Amino acid sequence: MVQNAPMEVLLANPRGFCAGVERAIKIVERALERFGAPVYVRHEIVHNRYVVDGLRAKGAVFVDELAEVPAGGTVIFSAHGVSLAVQREAAARGLKVFDATCPLVTKVHVEVAGMRKRGYELVMIGHRGHPEAEGTMGQSEGGMHLVETVADVAKLQVSDPARLAYVTQTTLSVDDAAVIVAALGARFPGISGPRKDDICYATQNRQDAVKSMSAQCDVVIVVGSPNSSNSNRLREVAENAGVPAYMVDRAEELRAEWIEGKRRIGVTAGASAPETLVEQAIERLKELGARRVTPLEGVAENISFGIPKQLA
Repeated sequence: MVQNAPMEVLLANPRGFCAGVERAIKIVERALERFGAPVYVRHEIVHNRYVVDGLRAKGAVFVDELAEVPAGGTVIFSAHGVSLAVQREAAARGLKVFDATCPLVTKVHVEVAGMRKRGYELVMIGHRGHPEAEGTMGQSEGGMHLVETVADVAKLQVSDPARLAYVTQTTLSVDDAAVIVAALGARFPGISGPRKDDICYATQNRQDAVKSMSAQCDVVIVVGSPNSSNSNRLREVAENAGVPAYMVDRAEELRAEWIEGKRRIGVTAGASAPETLVEQAIERLKELGARRVTPLEGVAENISFGIPKQLA
């Protein structure tokens, strides 16, 4: 009798936390140590429920609007960045502010300011309603357009095609963004882009790792929260490679039927998902029959970002 090969878990590399997420979490933790609870955070510091719940248990209070922060309070802006209007409101109210905006998002904000100063109209490629898109669009009072799809490009009306530029959300699918950039170039041949790609190194590396892994496995499991843009993009990358893919916030969400009859299970994690959640997912897969775990080779990431001097 021929026995079925044992089920194997392939671990994507790199996966999980990026430098911007690590910095944002550290800023909240240091602020709590320095000033004590409560410390207020505008929006989720990063899009991961496990991380947010853990910080909430330590005394962080997550709010949607600055009006919820009492006078004299300490507030932290999330890793996704905020608009100029939010920055002005915090200053006008005299709040103690620590900015946990990812430096790579800040880079896009600086690009927007520079292009607008030079008289360019701007197109932002991003997801409507996402905090990063809102924060970036809020770097300019007018003169910006948000596009999500090629269809949006076809409907776009601009004042002067000769003075047009684009930026992108940092957590987009590299492939999807390239399609929209191509559509913009076809419609507006003179459009300018950023000197360096806005999609961040971590997003690029994790998507490349999933592409490579997808060629070797039968199904992909992405560890990440439903509102995490980069985690959703990892699932889409696997699906676009023709491999069934599922996203889970917690190991308990893993369903046996997803991996039934599968020989190789690929596992990755979004940039806001901690490694402990990956470890729990692997233990769940072992309960469901996995016998071997094989870490794949990938790009080594050695980037780190400093935190504000007052918290260092």
